[in-house]
Amino acid sequence: MLRIGLTGGIGSGKSSVARLFAERGAVIVDADAIARAVVAPGTRGLAAVAERFGADVLGADGALDRAALAGVVFGDAAALAALEGITHPLIWAEAARQFAAVPADGIVVHDMPLLVEKVMSAEYHLVIVVLTDTELRVRRLVEHRGLDESDARRRIAAQVDDDARRAAADVLLDNNGSPGALANQAGALWDSRILPFAANLTAGRPATPRDFQAEYAAPLPREISDLILGQVRRMSARIAAAVGVGVIGGSPTGDGAIGSGVSTGVVAGEPTGQPAIGESSGVLEFAVPVPAWPDGAAYQRLAAAGFPVLDAQGDRLGNCDPAWPARIRLVPPRT
Repeated sequence: MLRIGLTGGIGSGKSSVARLFAERGAVIVDADAIARAVVAPGTRGLAAVAERFGADVLGADGALDRAALAGVVFGDAAALAALEGITHPLIWAEAARQFAAVPADGIVVHDMPLLVEKVMSAEYHLVIVVLTDTELRVRRLVEHRGLDESDARRRIAAQVDDDARRAAADVLLDNNGSPGALANQAGALWDSRILPFAANLTAGRPATPRDFQAEYAAPLPREISDLILGQVRRMSARIAAAVGVGVIGGSPTGDGAIGSGVSTGVVAGEPTGQPAIGESSGVLEFAVPVPAWPDGAAYQRLAAAGFPVLDAQGDRLGNCDPAWPARIRLVPPRT
């Protein structure tokens, strides 16, 4: 199963991208929809919220008054933590149920607004960020969602900025243009990267080499060097998480599960040395230190995370992502 994390700031248009992928056959796990469902009338989630925050957060019909609840928790860290303590376990449980229902060869898109804030990038094979200029987002929120301008700006300011989103992104989609332009970007991404990535993952085969030398002629411009290093860091974090360094919800990631969204970090997965493009291999080459040598279960998690082993020694991994074919060397712990 290819797991894609899709995110973007409020009003960026990420839900439009989710719909475009759904039209092509992706299964969508919508975090916002799940968050609404777990506090719908008659649920234990709503009962727990009402017990904690009082009847004032309920409307006359007994449904959750979201505006009233927002007024209670916004700016109050303790109240927000209490709310999340009620809703987040329910949200993650339902998300896990939906992920588990996806076929082994399927493609699932997790439409997740707080992906960056919750440090969840290593839980996905691919993270897609939709970027839209702030002023356009404000206008969309006012015109399409009925927010007043000050509220729209307040909500945007409460989220992480676009620099943080760029750092987490494997792919950036620009939604400052027309709906057709966004659809063209999403369609090209689906055909050229997502479908072959999913096929490679299902088959357990690394992506084939590509002519990096023609694309990125040496010496590399600074922006290309930064692009490569950023991608290597994201891949290294996924490897570390699969080996068991990054722990989500008490168990290693990379086995097909989406956890609590609170990562303990992947410091040991920081790449060593300078990543290079092999002149003869046509793949990205770099090394990743691991605190413990992978066992059989860890190799299975690595393969599920998109990094199949390449040799009998088990110290070389490939990458299933066709955009970044790689030869990755695992560096054993010092004795």
